[in-house]
Amino acid sequence: MRKLLPCLYQAHVAGLLHPAGRILGVSRSELDTAGFLEKVDSDSKIHIKQNFSEEAWASFIKRIHYLTVDVTRPEDFKALAEAVKARRETDNVVIYLSTAPKFFAPACAELANVGLNGSNVRIVLEKPLGTDLKSSQEINTDVARYFQEEQVYRIDHYLGKEALQNLLALRFANLVFEPLWNNKYVKSVQLTIAEQLGVEERGEFYDITGALRDMVQNHLMQMLCMTAMEAPKSLDADDVRDEKLKVIKSLKPLTYADVDTDVVRAQYTESKGMNGYLQERNVPAGSRTETYVAIKAEINNERWAGVPFYLRTGKRLTGKVAEIVLNFRDLPRHIFENSQAAPNRLVIELQPAESVRLYTQVKTPGAGNKVELTALSVDMGKEIQGRRAEAYERLLLDVINGKLALFNRRDELEAAWEWVMPIMENWENSSTPPHGYPADSWGPEAARNLLARNGDKWHEEQ
Repeated sequence: MRKLLPCLYQAHVAGLLHPAGRILGVSRSELDTAGFLEKVDSDSKIHIKQNFSEEAWASFIKRIHYLTVDVTRPEDFKALAEAVKARRETDNVVIYLSTAPKFFAPACAELANVGLNGSNVRIVLEKPLGTDLKSSQEINTDVARYFQEEQVYRIDHYLGKEALQNLLALRFANLVFEPLWNNKYVKSVQLTIAEQLGVEERGEFYDITGALRDMVQNHLMQMLCMTAMEAPKSLDADDVRDEKLKVIKSLKPLTYADVDTDVVRAQYTESKGMNGYLQERNVPAGSRTETYVAIKAEINNERWAGVPFYLRTGKRLTGKVAEIVLNFRDLPRHIFENSQAAPNRLVIELQPAESVRLYTQVKTPGAGNKVELTALSVDMGKEIQGRRAEAYERLLLDVINGKLALFNRRDELEAAWEWVMPIMENWENSSTPPHGYPADSWGPEAARNLLARNGDKWHEEQ
């Protein structure tokens, strides 16, 4: 209601959906199409913030039908197959499983039993795909019994963000950046996903998930891959995903000792009238679930050897932001008066705005020879013309059109799980509680110390 249908509406308004295309809402709720459309009208329409008109909305909902399907009732899947196969215009069928992962395998089995796993069927799996490496492998193995790998679209909405896709263009379509994109010129890299909200009403879910599973293993890992990967042979799906997999495989494995020194686990605490994590609803007393993670990672390849990659994410932080920061090395010598002026850095912001800022030194006006740091900035929302689709719209259209490049391949996903497993295992066996950080702050002091060891600072402190 909040993301998928509003995005499909935008694609409809833009004329990007086939005129005969149909959207079939499926759940175990005992509704008919009229009842479902009432729910869509009350729960989904409010999330459409642009290009809305009643005429377009009326046209859009004509595409929508509803069918009650309970994953535990095989007869419901027979009715689903009949509804799909009754459409003579149907060339491609996209099945989006926005369910708990435990239902992926039984749903796929029932779909296969009624013939809804042919080559024209594409299946979308919403995260989380498991809670650790073993459960992820089990889910992928179960799904693979019924669907070929090229039919499976493991969705991560961060890969649909225009600014993240622009990162490849910035690097590989311009001569100016790529020669500097290596350990000779880059001192450190920061990848941040910060959220202002706390866990709100999701305490029960979040307490068994935590920031590591919720954000690091998927979103931050994808940001890392797009930042560090080599130029693919082409933009074809497997060429891009091969290079991303190489990055994950090149990550220095973490030992338990590394986790103690290079990973910070923390929880937000009560501050400024806001609850701490342990005061949130449905959070068990004494929970050690992390709401913040900071990691110092290393990539053992020729391009990046010796460059620390700092990954962090957290809830109840001061700002809502997703960004990539490349801190360049200092000049070997300075000829201006303030010779310790800050080195260059490149900031790629994914949200809330989509922008690229290159911080460069320029002379301060007036007498003297001082310099100051000034940003050369491109606001992609303003500078680049054309309609900007939200991440889910772009990804849904890619599924419809059979484009896999922005979706996780099985080996890529499992390699990411394998890398984070030592962190999870260390924490499970550790008696050390998480660090605390005040709500509405940028995180614990331990995260600042993590960077200080290398003479680095988080971007907001620079």
